[in-house]
Order: sequence, then structure tokens, then C-alpha cells
Amino acid sequence: MAREQIPAIENSNNYNMRILILGATGRTGRRLLSQALERGYQVQVLVRDRHKIRITHPELQVMEGHPADRACLAKAIRGCEAVLSTLNISRHNDFPWAGLRSPRNLLSDVMASVIMLMQDHGIRRVIFTSAWGVGETEKDLPKWFRWLVNKSNIRYAYQDLFRTEELLKKNQLDWTAVRPAILTNFKRSTRYKISINNSPVPGLFISRATVASFMLDVLEKDLYVKETPVISG
Repeated sequence: MAREQIPAIENSNNYNMRILILGATGRTGRRLLSQALERGYQVQVLVRDRHKIRITHPELQVMEGHPADRACLAKAIRGCEAVLSTLNISRHNDFPWAGLRSPRNLLSDVMASVIMLMQDHGIRRVIFTSAWGVGETEKDLPKWFRWLVNKSNIRYAYQDLFRTEELLKKNQLDWTAVRPAILTNFKRSTRYKISINNSPVPGLFISRATVASFMLDVLEKDLYVKETPVISG
């Protein structure tokens, strides 16, 4: 498959900020990667298989390794000013009861290493995708969706995202846990709503492309520091 070429951008408003993206080969991560390059960021990614990155760009550095391997993560984070993660617990397919491909504690284990390395390198900003329904927002889910989360293998991702959020709440980093509603592959939209403490009541869906764009806005405008905004359409 041919690689997509994204042209370099001159005079970026981001002053050549270098960021690390984790989860860049996932469905949300691919969109985050391409949008970050379009906006003019210097991007480093850590992926298990470099051939899954289908983008070529002069400001993209691809490093191969597992994010749970602290040595690989240490190399990937070097020189960065912020970390953005779209990692998730993966299953063998989208069927809610499909078996897990990832360890149940992958997200919290990786974040524990990220926190330590960020402190070592003087990096303060970390933004990651959590989920609507994690923590206190579980009660806000529609009953059918809450049942599905609690009864299927989807629950393992929610449980580990909760542990991940709790890890960050215990340190002094400038973190944001973006909690998307149910993710879709629809096009990016500039029309979405952000809910804090269930106000306004979230919608049911949001596109991955919109979530990616929102994460970059949060970084650029320093929004929702130490908060857990729910984003929905």
C-alpha cells in the first residue's frame, strides 16, 4: 500500500512543538497523527509495527517498540514537550464479548511509565482518550449502554481507564482525560458539545476525527487542565 504524503507546513502557529503520540496506528490515533502533522507539529510515535504507519512527512519520526516497554518509551519521549495518547484495550474484533488482545492493565501500566518519564524529562502536559462512562459518569450512560459495558469485555477498558485517571490525579502533571461518547468514523465536525458534570447532557456519538481535533485544541489552548471533559456530537 502506498504511503500518504502530507506536505510540510511553513510558519506554523505551533512553533515546531515536538509531541509524542501513543496509539498512532489505532482508529483515533491515525487521525490524531495526520491532523498533528497538518497543523505543523513535530511528531514522534512509538508503534509495535512501523509498517502500519502509512504517512511520510519530514516532521514525523517513527520508533518501533512496545509502549509497555519502558526503555522503548524512554527513547520515544526524549525531546518532546507533550504526550498525547489514544491507546486502548483491544479485542480480537468489535464484538463486545470478543477476547482481549491486550493485557487488562495495559493503559495504567503504560501511563505509570509515562508519568515517571515525564517527570524525569521535565514534561508537564499529557492528554489522553478516556471514555464517557468512566468513573462518576457511569451513572449518566443510557441503561442499555451501561449494561453492555458492565456485562461484556468492554468493561476491562473502562476499568483500566479509571485506574489511569486515578494515577494522574495523584500527581502534579498538567493532564486532561478526554472522555468521548461512542466513537464513529464520521467526518470531522466543528459542531460538538463539551459536558462537565453531565451538563449539558451528552449526546450518544462523536467522530474519531472530531476527538482528534479537540485533543489538539486542548493542547494548543491549554484547556481543561486536570479535568475530564466529555465530548459528544
